[in-house]
Amino acid sequence: MPSTSSIALSGMNAAQTALQSSAHNIANLGTAGFRRERVETTSLPEGGVATRLSRSAQTGESLAADMVDQLRSKNAFLANLAVFKTGDRMLGALLDDAG
Repeated sequence: MPSTSSIALSGMNAAQTALQSSAHNIANLGTAGFRRERVETTSLPEGGVATRLSRSAQTGESLAADMVDQLRSKNAFLANLAVFKTGDRMLGALLDDAG
């Protein structure tokens, strides 16, 4: 069974991938024929998430959607970071009490 920290870390990695993908999409808004990247996340049975990048089948731009994706990714990263820090503090307190 994975630790809380490893689950939170997988969430932070997924959020980072999504943030990088939306930044890539924004940077290429003016590129003719550009197909947007999409990030698909799936829950893993053992805990955490896996990410997969794919290309949209159609060309087009969606600045508003990419900005929303960036905000969502930032908030997901911060939420997982809070879980990671809480787990770290709890483990530290447990080790302090045991020592």
